[in-house]
Amino acid sequence: MKAIQAGLLNFLKKSPQFVIPIYQRNYSWTATQCRQLWDDLLRAGRNENIKAHFIGAIVYVEGHGNVVQQEPLVVIDGQQRLTTSTLLIAALAKHFELMNIGSLLDTFSAKKLRNYYLLNPDEDGERHFKLILSETDKETLLAILQDTFTPTEASHRISENYVLFQELIKLHQNELEAICQGIAKLM
Repeated sequence: MKAIQAGLLNFLKKSPQFVIPIYQRNYSWTATQCRQLWDDLLRAGRNENIKAHFIGAIVYVEGHGNVVQQEPLVVIDGQQRLTTSTLLIAALAKHFELMNIGSLLDTFSAKKLRNYYLLNPDEDGERHFKLILSETDKETLLAILQDTFTPTEASHRISENYVLFQELIKLHQNELEAICQGIAKLM
């Protein structure tokens, strides 16, 4: 095994897809954990002396790539952090769309957030999405990413935390640049 230090956004952008295997537990972060991440991001984004915020390791197994397309990365550890980051980025992209915000910091626009970190715009089917969760959480996350109706058997944690991030973004609209800077510092 080798460890590579990478910023989360670059890692998401360069990776073809993350798949959470069926044997991994369901998404379980609570509002408390999401609020802690939010507070950490605000602190990092407000403070120029903080160069990076370590969110934790993401351990994965690379598939056997072929000439035509890269294989998905199977996540062994880091699912909770990866899913929470995806929910936050999705909520931020939605806010940018609703508020008609062009871009912040040259990297943050609704289109870039979606096409770099949430989706694979040139792919179809499940390959279109950067993150595929296990069956219990999968349909709820895909509904959020496609901006469609939440499934009847929705994953409550996924839905609740997405709504929480939407509320926090709305509450802190005047600090969107700090949040974006905090996200950019995630390692």
